[in-house]
Amino acid sequence: MSLGILCPGQGAQHPAMLEPLSTPPEARAVLDTASEVLGASPWTLMKGPAEALYVNALAQPLLCAVQLATWTALRSRLPTPRVFAGYSVGELAAYGCAGALDAGELFTLAQARARVMDDAGPADSGMRAVRGLCRKRLEPLLEAHAVHIALVNGTGRFVIGGREEDLRRLEPELSAQGGSVTVLPVHVASHTPLLASAARAFGEHLAHSGLRAPVTPVLAGIDGTPVSTRERALTTLTRQVAETVDWAACMAGLAEEGCTVLLELGPGADLSRMVRDTLPSLSVRSVSEFKTLEGVCSWVLRQLE
Repeated sequence: MSLGILCPGQGAQHPAMLEPLSTPPEARAVLDTASEVLGASPWTLMKGPAEALYVNALAQPLLCAVQLATWTALRSRLPTPRVFAGYSVGELAAYGCAGALDAGELFTLAQARARVMDDAGPADSGMRAVRGLCRKRLEPLLEAHAVHIALVNGTGRFVIGGREEDLRRLEPELSAQGGSVTVLPVHVASHTPLLASAARAFGEHLAHSGLRAPVTPVLAGIDGTPVSTRERALTTLTRQVAETVDWAACMAGLAEEGCTVLLELGPGADLSRMVRDTLPSLSVRSVSEFKTLEGVCSWVLRQLE
């Protein structure tokens, strides 16, 4: 029985997501470091407008802070994980949790990642969730409209990105083919070639950072294979900014690595739901499903017996 840790991306952040971290001193120390990098306490930032939590410049470092603080509070009470896996910016957070980045450097890199993505993305870009079409049928439709697969979430589940004008023209064709299309509240076409310049810029930030080999392997978002060296971490973290994130491959990688119990660090439980749908034999829950961190530890340890 082996444990895997999941670090989600943006989408489920909310003003109360720091509440479970108010007591553990290990978590508070991480959040104090976040205060130094952000220029304000995360607790103060949570009191601002809820929509501000979805702005890249704040969302990306805050999510990394929540996930690292959560893991720091849990890790002494749980077995060493077999592997970490992260979704979008969660992959960067996973490297912090896996010991490849100090807290301050993780938050600084998350800020830089958000900044270069915002600067590079066309102002008229967006993303859509698409369900009900296989990749073989989907790709020709996308190519005809210069739209790209940004994320593969499982069989018949994709997130696509491109310019809004192209996306709007494409939507009726997807619906005509039996696809279900949902507009996402996102204005940067992450994980698509539209962010090629952002990937290059973020690669420079990574190259000059203190990123080191992770103590525990991290699955590469672009292909689901384990990363255990600094060189490959640099390559894969850079590439995923402008290339498809294959979460389906990451889920397969978790199974291949022998994980039988998976814990999502939150906020939200989107990754847990996708794993349940794809790998129902695995035990998986999110920290956000528990009232206390003690409850999280009790559940994990029972599953690993």
